[in-house]
Amino acid sequence: MTAIQISNVEKRYKSLQALGGVSLSIEEGEFFGLLGPNGAGKTTLISIVAGLIRPDAGKVTIHGHDVSGDFRAARKMLGVVPQELVFDPFFTVRETLRLQSGYFGLANNDAWIDEVMHNLDLSNKADTNMRALSGGMKRRVLVAQALVHKPPVIVLDEPTAGVDVELRQTLWKFISRLNREGHTVVLTTHYLEEAQAMCKRVAMLKSGKVVALDTMAALIRRISGSQLVLHMQQGTLPEALRPLLIHPPEADQPNKYSLRINDYAEVETILAGLRQAGVVIDEMQLQQADLEDIFLQIMDGGSL
Repeated sequence: MTAIQISNVEKRYKSLQALGGVSLSIEEGEFFGLLGPNGAGKTTLISIVAGLIRPDAGKVTIHGHDVSGDFRAARKMLGVVPQELVFDPFFTVRETLRLQSGYFGLANNDAWIDEVMHNLDLSNKADTNMRALSGGMKRRVLVAQALVHKPPVIVLDEPTAGVDVELRQTLWKFISRLNREGHTVVLTTHYLEEAQAMCKRVAMLKSGKVVALDTMAALIRRISGSQLVLHMQQGTLPEALRPLLIHPPEADQPNKYSLRINDYAEVETILAGLRQAGVVIDEMQLQQADLEDIFLQIMDGGSL
């Protein structure tokens, strides 16, 4: 069964085309990644999925319920962890979660509230006022609020932005458990290593359009299996080897070059070309391609 169906969704803000005909189908039980640079349209798309803004064109359904025409049923299917820290300063953690339960018509929900707080290490803060919590603890409460009605679809918009390692581990342990139990999870994150570790399939947005959509394994295979990272002591990369560049050298490491290779036999050819150009290599590493390589290649205008 399809958990989220996004069909030809468009959204414009005056002269800015935030979404230009996005179509995605996310299946029930998937752990799905939605990636892209700032301004790519990720948050706009999530806001449309959550029913917070209306698209100019297209349609979104959650478990078959139209988010515009059947908002109440669609919203019950969905738990959204927003990027911004939004909270009511007048309630304790437990009161906040009870209030959230009430929005969904849930009475006597304390057993599940206790379980959620336990799994997010919030139990010892249950009676603490929200305004007295640290930023990381407030982030945990946002996650708890999204899960309080046991939604079959969970959307996490940058859930670990600016939080400590302990919270990341706690969050992913609990979310992974919910995913194993059948919950669909959609993740946006700037931490690409998280997406690679958690997501089975990803979509990449660029300028409001889907520019890549596949399983993680297939994307990594398609970018070529390895890269040769060279730290040059002397000389620069010959023109003949520049088509192999994955991305230009970074400003703080101008002598570090990452070259895409399809076969280990290509390494000797590359080294021969460097020797002929008088390049002196200080350090060399052979690395497997990862999600960051894919992301940079696509966002720099390349193709898979």
